[in-house]
Amino acid sequence: MPTAESALFKAAKPTVPPTFDGVNYDDNRALKAAQDAIIREQWVQSMMARLIREEMGKCYYREGVNHLEKCGKLRERYLQQLKHAKVKGYLFEQTNIIPEQ
Repeated sequence: MPTAESALFKAAKPTVPPTFDGVNYDDNRALKAAQDAIIREQWVQSMMARLIREEMGKCYYREGVNHLEKCGKLRERYLQQLKHAKVKGYLFEQTNIIPEQ
């Protein structure tokens, strides 16, 4: 069952996507909202990697010598999550146009 979100929590959540696409750089509120959304998304990815790592540690401890077989899915998920886990900030994306791939 999901936890109910308070009004204060909902007010602090960003309402813009975590990207600078379509942001007017002259509008300081919109710029700060985009920066905040990007930083929040990076922290969420970092914390997801942390949670997966903790679960993987528990699995390794629980399974003992069979950890290579039993914890393979967690290991693969953790390795995939590590690609997104670093908090890089927003300045590179703000000052450079990244081409679509």
